[in-house]
Amino acid sequence: MPRTWTAFTKLDSKDAAEALGEAMEDLEPEPTGVGVFEIEDGSGTWEVGGYFIEPPNDIELTLLSTAFSAAPFVISEVPDQDWVDKVRRELTPVEAGRFFVYGSHDADKIPEGAEPLLIEAAMAFGTGHHGTTLGCLRALDRLATEGFVGRKVADIGCGTAVLGMGAARIWPEQVVVADIDEVAVEVAEANVRANNLEGRVACYESAGFDNPELSARGPFDLVFANILMQPLIDLAPDMARHISPDGYAILSGILTRQADEVVEVYAENGINLVKRDEIGDWVTLTLQRKTF
Repeated sequence: MPRTWTAFTKLDSKDAAEALGEAMEDLEPEPTGVGVFEIEDGSGTWEVGGYFIEPPNDIELTLLSTAFSAAPFVISEVPDQDWVDKVRRELTPVEAGRFFVYGSHDADKIPEGAEPLLIEAAMAFGTGHHGTTLGCLRALDRLATEGFVGRKVADIGCGTAVLGMGAARIWPEQVVVADIDEVAVEVAEANVRANNLEGRVACYESAGFDNPELSARGPFDLVFANILMQPLIDLAPDMARHISPDGYAILSGILTRQADEVVEVYAENGINLVKRDEIGDWVTLTLQRKTF
C-alpha cells in the first residue's frame, strides 16, 4: 500500500475554514484530498484536513495556519494497513432489541430468533454502533413490542437503509427509504440486495419528502429521520403533512442539549413527544401525531 500522511487543524469560523481548505489545494506537494467539516459538538469549531501521498511541507502549513488564525496543523503518517480489514476485525455486532446488526465476517454469530441486518464494514455509516442508529432501532423494537404495526413506513435520510430494513424485517408492507445523496441511495440499494429484501424496501433519491413518487406513498404511520437538528427542524412542517393521524416519528441525530428545541418545534406542528432515549451525548425521540 502507498504511504499516506494527514494534516489537520481547527478554526472557529466557517468562512475561514473554507478559505483555508481552498488555500491548501495550492500546496506543494499537492494534497490528494481536502476536507472541511463542522465538529458536531455545538462548539462552532471547524476542522480542516488534507491527505497526502508525500510528506506535507510543515513550513507552508505553519504559514497557512498563522494566516488564517488556525491552530497549528497536526501532521501524522497513516499506518500502512488494510483499513477495511481492520474495521471488520474491530466492528463487533450490535444487538438492539430483536435486531442484530453485523458484518459478513460475523455471520456465524447471529442469535437464534434475532432479526439480522447485514451491513458491511466498507459501508460503515449506519452500522448501529453510533448512538443515533442504535437508539432508533431500540425505539422501533419498543413500538413493535407494544403492538404497533407499521403499514406505511418511510426512512428520510436513510444512509445505509438499516432502519428501513429493520421495519421490513418485522412488518409485511413495503418500506420506502430516501436520501438526498445519490451515493447513499446506491449504498442503500446494495444493502437491500445483500439482505434479500428486494421488493420489500424501495429506495428513492429525495430531499425530505420532495420526491413526488415517495410522497405519493404516504401518508405514513411511521417515519424515521436520523439526520441532524437543523434539518429535522426544517422538516417538521412537511413531517406533519406526511404523517397519518396517530402516526409516529422516530427522530435522531440530536445532541442532548438540542432535544428540547426539536421537541418544541414538533409540538408546534402537532407531533408530540412520547419517549426520549439518551445514549451517551445523543438523543432519540419517539413522537406521535395525536388527534383529539
